[in-house]
Amino acid sequence: MLKRYLPKSLYARVLVIVILPIFLMQSFITYVFFNRHWDLVSANLSANVAGQIALVTRLFEETKDPDQRAKIEDDALKDMDINVRFEPGKAIPQKDKRSIFALYNNTLDRQLGERLKTDYWFDTESWPAYVEIRVQLPDGYLVFLPRRDRVFATTGPIFVLWLVGTTVLLGWIAIIFLRNQVRSILKLANAAEAFGRGRDAPDFRPSGATEVRKAGLAFIAMRERIKRHIHQRTALLAGVSHDLRTPLTRLKLALAIQPSTPDTEALRADVEEMEHMVEAYLNFARDIASGEDPGAIDVGALLKEIVEETARSGRTIALDLDEDGLSIAARRSALKRAINNLVANSLSYADNVRLSTRRDGANVEIIVDDDGPGIPEEKYAEAFKPFTRLDEARNLNRSGVGLGLSVVRDVARSHGGDVVLDKAPQGGLRAIIRLPA
Repeated sequence: MLKRYLPKSLYARVLVIVILPIFLMQSFITYVFFNRHWDLVSANLSANVAGQIALVTRLFEETKDPDQRAKIEDDALKDMDINVRFEPGKAIPQKDKRSIFALYNNTLDRQLGERLKTDYWFDTESWPAYVEIRVQLPDGYLVFLPRRDRVFATTGPIFVLWLVGTTVLLGWIAIIFLRNQVRSILKLANAAEAFGRGRDAPDFRPSGATEVRKAGLAFIAMRERIKRHIHQRTALLAGVSHDLRTPLTRLKLALAIQPSTPDTEALRADVEEMEHMVEAYLNFARDIASGEDPGAIDVGALLKEIVEETARSGRTIALDLDEDGLSIAARRSALKRAINNLVANSLSYADNVRLSTRRDGANVEIIVDDDGPGIPEEKYAEAFKPFTRLDEARNLNRSGVGLGLSVVRDVARSHGGDVVLDKAPQGGLRAIIRLPA
């Protein structure tokens, strides 16, 4: 259950790890100081003043002579530094005027209660430099005005202020330091995400702590290995296709001058199929390892262009744009080829094809629906495997080598998205290209 309330980002978690111990340590120090040192010192001061007040009160109770009482007031001011005056015939208030600093009130109340046998009232709020204490006598009450620093340890609030100030300062320094460290990790994550979407991020430079720099250098080395692997694969397929084209061309020329017989027609069909396979392999490599840089693409404009090109070939596609101005960062030619693959497959098996878009959170979805025979749900995963040809009535690769959906999925994943299959509302197949907006 605790995981539900913990922060999810690294920055927030590190802040908790660093700031929380500082806060707990300062809180513990404050608790120990106020409950041990400050409370003890204030209790001793308040006890001393409470004892002096109790002494003066007892002396007042023992005499009724005004001259004697006046002498007691003078002696209290001279010897105890407490201003005392007698208010005859008056009663003390019922409710104390207490400071917002509760320790002042509790400490003084406890010490006065232990030493006075009569009712008392005190005011720790009204006077900045004094504390007013009134003690009830049978014929009036005494007013005592001891200095505040003789009753309490007044450095407590200053200590708290310094403690809070140092905590804020340490926290601010920690936040700045952590932000700089986490920024390096975020740069590495952004570079990895950009590379996963087909963008090279050439300006990425490892920075930060040694471990983060090491991870950044490992990412750069991995990126270069992947790029070399893709380049080698592309060169290999291009070389194979080029080498195969020459003998295929010779075979086509040789068959062209031969008389037309069932055997030569079969050979011509085989040669055409081989030529188509070579082109399919080359297109597959070209789509996955295109050197085109990603750029901002208006999805609606791209789909309108595909619809218009299809219309020029004599086929009609319905277009439904969820909203205008949908934009993604992608390689235009690769994305257009992927959408064209889906549209061509749908047109091969269906009478009606519908191309639409919609926004799904942070993603943009390009949807191709048709009313053809579709694909059984249990065959969805198999349909994406390279060089796989389905045997059902709906064979997406009937005239190819099993790379149609593989190319579409690889193009989508190279942009940080994916392709999923579903059942179309018209009863056929629905293919959804999901890309980051």
